[in-house]
Amino acid sequence: MNGVSGRMGYRQHLLRSILAIREQGGVLLADGSRVQVEPMLVGRSKEKLAELAAKHGIEHYTDSLDEALANPDFPIYADFLVTTKRVEAIKKAIAAGKHIYTEKPTAESFDDALELARLATAAGVKNGVVHDKLYLPGFQKLRRLIDSGFFGRILSVRGEFGYWVFEGDWQPAQRPSWNYRAEDGGGIVSDMFAHWNYVIENLFGRIDSVYARAVTHIPSRVDEAGATYTATADDAAYAIFELEDGAIVQLNSSWAVRVNRKELVEFQVDGTLGSAVVGLFGCRIQPRNATPKPVWNPDLPESHDYFQDWIEVPDNDAFENGFKVQWEQFLRHVLEDAPYEFDLLAGARGVRLSEEGLRSSAEGRRIQLPAVSL
Repeated sequence: MNGVSGRMGYRQHLLRSILAIREQGGVLLADGSRVQVEPMLVGRSKEKLAELAAKHGIEHYTDSLDEALANPDFPIYADFLVTTKRVEAIKKAIAAGKHIYTEKPTAESFDDALELARLATAAGVKNGVVHDKLYLPGFQKLRRLIDSGFFGRILSVRGEFGYWVFEGDWQPAQRPSWNYRAEDGGGIVSDMFAHWNYVIENLFGRIDSVYARAVTHIPSRVDEAGATYTATADDAAYAIFELEDGAIVQLNSSWAVRVNRKELVEFQVDGTLGSAVVGLFGCRIQPRNATPKPVWNPDLPESHDYFQDWIEVPDNDAFENGFKVQWEQFLRHVLEDAPYEFDLLAGARGVRLSEEGLRSSAEGRRIQLPAVSL
């Protein structure tokens, strides 16, 4: 597990996934048996790794990636590094014959991301890319609605994501300063479009084209050391994605917006037979036969409470941490060749959407997205 001392690597992948799987006795296979997991921690600071290892009863750790990859007892390489360091490390792991599991985006450019997918395929190693948001309760409820035919024909999806990230002068920022420097791999398009790609293509269909406008609303910020710096990366993006079946997805992503919705991300899905408003956890629906009949009259104050016209979808299930669920799926893929679709090629499609979104913004035009293959 490389980069495990970072926030995501530690909290979601080590603590809430691998250690949780270890505590439950391992990953459950189709034949009813369990295979236990054992992590090796890899990072730049051996002192930090030693602290984590001692805290969680982990035997193996090293500050040498080459040493880790040379150990035959660890057949999976997991990457949680910053994007600028990811390609080089994954290439090393593929050359060492390791199966690959990685955070996204998988690379800074589509060409590099596609090369990783090709190298892994040529080497015959299994590979997976984190698609965590698909496992959130809200999106799982949405998946059930889609599969049941609740929407009829889906017409459009409108999404709002974001929150106000403090500039760092009078209150510390909630995100690291590199997020706002393009030269360090920052930008909300690079950060979020890889997510939007897998959410859209797995729930609604393949993205056929993108039109996007990426902007930097806050031109200067204050870093962790208190120094003012120029924000060279986009902090907001406004995009229209056209799907292969004709549905339209509009998505606003912003670190310069104040939240006026129930959750930090919210999607409204409208179909011929019904609509849904979905967050990370909640899901509210309005079927066709319970849709009110609004009448536009600007001369009278609105007296109808439209929020009351929506029905909350019950959980009807126990939803586990999405990172853990996906880890178990990938482990079963490695151990017993169970199906797994979220591979490095899927990751490359996400990188391409980011790249073409930025190109669309720079050129002021819609960009077609042909199907991607190895």
